[in-house]
Amino acid sequence: MQSMNSDPHDILGVSPGATPAELKRAYRRLAMRWHPDRSDHPHATERFKEIGAAYERLLAGDDLEDEEADAAPEETEAAARAADIHLNLEISLEEAAAGCHKTVHYARGKDCPTCDGTGEHGMSRTRFCSACHGSGRVHDAKRNLVRCEECGGRGLFTERVCKDCGGSGRELADVSLEIRVPHGMLPGDELRLAGQGEPGDDELQAGDLYLTLVIRSHPLFRLDGRDLYCRMPVSALAMIAGAEIELPSLHGVFGHALDAGNPERRQLRLVGKGYPGRGRSQPGDLIVDLEPVFPAKLNARQRKLLQQANAALMDDAAVALPEISAWQVAHGTD
Repeated sequence: MQSMNSDPHDILGVSPGATPAELKRAYRRLAMRWHPDRSDHPHATERFKEIGAAYERLLAGDDLEDEEADAAPEETEAAARAADIHLNLEISLEEAAAGCHKTVHYARGKDCPTCDGTGEHGMSRTRFCSACHGSGRVHDAKRNLVRCEECGGRGLFTERVCKDCGGSGRELADVSLEIRVPHGMLPGDELRLAGQGEPGDDELQAGDLYLTLVIRSHPLFRLDGRDLYCRMPVSALAMIAGAEIELPSLHGVFGHALDAGNPERRQLRLVGKGYPGRGRSQPGDLIVDLEPVFPAKLNARQRKLLQQANAALMDDAAVALPEISAWQVAHGTD
């Protein structure tokens, strides 16, 4: 793959007045991105070679003047940083609510031990320029022979590329990092761990590690903002009598007295019993949808108890069962 733009400054993304330090930073950043061992792009190898060739051309002196005397003081520039790393961190709803400690495993770069991060190692070797096939000249649009911009007319490149890292000066290293997740974080919230991204060097500050929180789906609760929703079957008799039932929460079950009423679907909202608050955010509510369940089968003892309860209701039917009492009066069965 030959680049449509052969200007080495454009290839490295630097200005014509870039200092050697700026050139090196640009080269290492792009080399790490396009290294064939790190990128699955189909043209990664060609792009990696193109970046190396552009860097070599600018360092050769044809396109680079001595800029050090005129360079702006380093303190006036924004500190250059190595690349950040972005990962997802998946935890359970209970872990997110209470906070937890986790071990994060990931890969990041480190200096190649063979070349000590320089990208250069071993004997110098010469290779022909693939653009001009070593002639130093190429045909322009009018078929005239002109100087090859890829090699600056030299027709070849001299290089000492480290065979272990391909000249990037970096290799991947596995990292295990112990972290603490604060309580009450929500899905999509981000943890920033300063300096835990790609390592820095004498010219680059280390990048940061960003962890985006992903909360696994829960078999009982559904999180909406900080409110927790769930569905729960309840005995119809408990709803009629206003019995005390046990409700679930992220901290375990707790007792709640129902208001006596009809055995029909109803919703409970318990303020502050949902997902915990964080900072200025208040705790959410616990919303429970109650679904009445009628007895499917009764044994002899249960039938006798229900018959006794029904008889007690009929003794005061005008209050307890007004529809039945009115019907009996109307039809003379009372």
